[in-house]
Amino acid sequence: MLDYDTLSPVVEGYPGRQSYRPGEELTLHCTSRVGAFSVEIARIGNRREVVWSKAGIAGREQPVPDEAYAKGCGWPASFGLSIPADWRSGFYEVALIADGLEGPEAVGRAFFVLRAAEPGSDCSAVLVIQTNTYNAYNRWGGECLYTGKSRVSFQRPIEYGYLARPADPDGFDGRAANVTPEPDPDHHRLQRYLRQTRVPVWTTSAGWYNWERRFVRWAEDAGLHFDYAVNSDLEFRPEILEPYRLLLSVGHDEYWSRGMRDAVDAHLGRGGNLAVFSGNTVYWQVRYEDGGETMVCHKYAARETDPVMGTDRQSALTSIWSDPLIGRPENLTTGLSFCRGGYVRFGSCVPRSSGAYTIHRPDHWAFEGTGLRYGDALGLGSHIVGYEVDGCDLALVDGLPRPTGIDGTPENMEVLATAPAHLISNGPAGNETIVPLSFDPDAIGDLEFTATTLFGEATPAATARLARGHAVMGCFRHPGGGTVFNAGTADWAYGLDADALVQRVTRNVLTRLG
Repeated sequence: MLDYDTLSPVVEGYPGRQSYRPGEELTLHCTSRVGAFSVEIARIGNRREVVWSKAGIAGREQPVPDEAYAKGCGWPASFGLSIPADWRSGFYEVALIADGLEGPEAVGRAFFVLRAAEPGSDCSAVLVIQTNTYNAYNRWGGECLYTGKSRVSFQRPIEYGYLARPADPDGFDGRAANVTPEPDPDHHRLQRYLRQTRVPVWTTSAGWYNWERRFVRWAEDAGLHFDYAVNSDLEFRPEILEPYRLLLSVGHDEYWSRGMRDAVDAHLGRGGNLAVFSGNTVYWQVRYEDGGETMVCHKYAARETDPVMGTDRQSALTSIWSDPLIGRPENLTTGLSFCRGGYVRFGSCVPRSSGAYTIHRPDHWAFEGTGLRYGDALGLGSHIVGYEVDGCDLALVDGLPRPTGIDGTPENMEVLATAPAHLISNGPAGNETIVPLSFDPDAIGDLEFTATTLFGEATPAATARLARGHAVMGCFRHPGGGTVFNAGTADWAYGLDADALVQRVTRNVLTRLG
C-alpha cells in the first residue's frame, strides 16, 4: 500500500442523517482541534450556492471510539437548524472552517442530500447519490471494506478528498483511469498526486467529486434538473420512486441492498425507467443494520464469514449479486455485470485502450442527432470507457454482438456499443494488481474470484471464459414496461466536460426516458 500521510482537517463532522426533507431538523456532529469554527452550507450544482452560514461555533475535540469505522462516533450535535422550506432538492456541502487558520487543513467537509418536499412535482427524474459506495471506501476511523472489514458506519466523518480536492498545475485531479498519452500501468502520475496533495487513495474510486459532480454541473448548465435521494432511501423509503418516470445512477454505484433492488425492480415493473451512467453497478449485495446506520458486506470472504451462509437467509449473502448462491444476478435489473466487463486503462488492463466505445447500432434513438455511424468511436479524447466497466456474455449474429442470456442479461437487450475490458488477475500467470495502490497485493485476483464464484473453480478453462470481457452500452425493455439504458462505464461523466457527442447521447437518454 502506498506509504504517505493523508491530510486530516482541523474540524471534521457528519450529519445525523444523510438524507433530509425541508422542514426537518438537520444536526451536525463535529470534532475540532481549535476553540471556534465557522460553518457554510452550500448547494452544489452548476455553481456553488451558499444557503446558510454561521460563525463562532464553539469547538471541542471529541474522542474517537474504538472501531469508530464500524460502530460510529456517537458524538453529540455541535449545531443544528430546521431546514427552510425554500431549499431546493440537491447535494449540500457543509464546509467546517477553522477560525484563524489557512490552508487545506483549515476546511473540513461533510454533506447531506435534500429530498424534494413534494417528490416529482417539479421533476420527472430522481438522481440517487451513491452513499453506500462512499461508505464502503471511506477509511475514516482507520478501516473500511477495502482493508478486510465487514462493517462500516455512516455515523462518522468522510475523509478529505471525497467531496473536494485540489488539482495539480496540469489539471490532473486524481482520476483513477490512466489517461496519459503513454501507458502508465503502475499509475506513477496518480501516486505522485496522492503524495503531493495527501488525498487518501480510495477517493479515486468513490465520492461526489469524481462523477456525480460533473454530471450535475453539466445537466444544470444544459437546463436539465432532477430531484435527489441517497441509496438507503430506496430501501427505507421505497415509495420515493413512485412519482418519478426516471431513476438515475451515475459514476460508481457498486453496493446495493436487497431492498434497493426490490424498489428499483418494482419501479421498472410499473413502467418506470432506469438510466445507468455508472460502472461496476449493483456488484456487491449489502445489508443495513442498526436502523440503517451500519452497512455490512463480507465481500470476498462472504461464503466463509457471513452468518447467513447455509441458512434459510442465504439469499441475503453479502457476496456479489451474480453469486449463484444468491440467485439474482444484477443483469436482470441493469442488463450488465462487472463479471463480464472489468477494467480499462487501469494497471495492465487494456492500458492502450482508446477509452472510446465502438458503435454497433447507430440507428438507435440514443444516437439521434450525433451523426455517428457503424464502427465510429464515441468518447475519443475524453476516455469515457474506464476505469471499471460492465458487460455481458456476447455472441456475434450477422456481424453484430448480441447477448446470449446465459448470465441473466435479457435477450432483448440491444448492444449499442462495446470496448475491450479485462478483469485483473492475480494467479499462476502473475500479478496484474497495482501493488502500491492495493490494500492486499496477495489477495485473490478479480478474475480468479469471479471464476471461482460463478463456475466453482479458477481453472484455466474457467478463467478463459471471463478474461476477455467488454464494456457494453445497452438498452432493453423491461417486462413491466420500463426501459433500461446502461452506459456500462464508471467514467461516462468525464465526457460531459467537453465532448459534444457524449453530451448529446446523455441528453437523448434523459429526454426520452425522463
